[in-house]
Amino acid sequence: MLRRSAVLLTIVSLSACASPETHRLKETTRPTYDTNTGRLKELTYDGNSNGRIDTWTDLDGTRALRSRIDRDEDGKIDRWEYYDETGKLVKVGFSRRDDGKPDAWAFSGADGRISVIEISSVADETKIDRREYYDVSLAGPDGHGALVRAEEDTNRDGRPDKWETYENGAVKTVAFDENSDGAPDRRLTYARSSLRLIESGPDASGRFASRVEVK
Repeated sequence: MLRRSAVLLTIVSLSACASPETHRLKETTRPTYDTNTGRLKELTYDGNSNGRIDTWTDLDGTRALRSRIDRDEDGKIDRWEYYDETGKLVKVGFSRRDDGKPDAWAFSGADGRISVIEISSVADETKIDRREYYDVSLAGPDGHGALVRAEEDTNRDGRPDKWETYENGAVKTVAFDENSDGAPDRRLTYARSSLRLIESGPDASGRFASRVEVK
């Protein structure tokens, strides 16, 4: 996206040309400047080259800050991109409800593939109540990493009280903090999606004293 922004800025400065492609770019690449400073603050773009604006990028001069994208062009933003001080993409927001409001944010690792997804049930990035962690070394044919664990704040007190682990795409364990002390009090273990073991009564070290096998 940083390179795209640089290209867009170049396009804005081009003079008129008879080329249909240049005409499309000039019609859909529209700059907006700050009336006080004269600095570029927004640039629109036609990402799929169909002649309609689908991307709005906020800028501070030539530095991209964030972008809002309507990929399916239904009038609702469905992708939000956020950049750091160097213009590097650091996270991508999306809407699980498809209501035009971001309620989940994906973070990439050094290789550019998703490593963490943060989710907010109230669509507020300052109130994250679930985090999912992905292992890119277990990426499938689609290139996406495999979900390996998750933590959730079910009572919205700012601390995780539910922990999940996954294996081969299926849940392996689910642990619960039932007395709000920040540590698991009960753990369920699954095999082939069937409950196999219930553990409870942890000692001071966190080891479960009670084990009930489910047959």
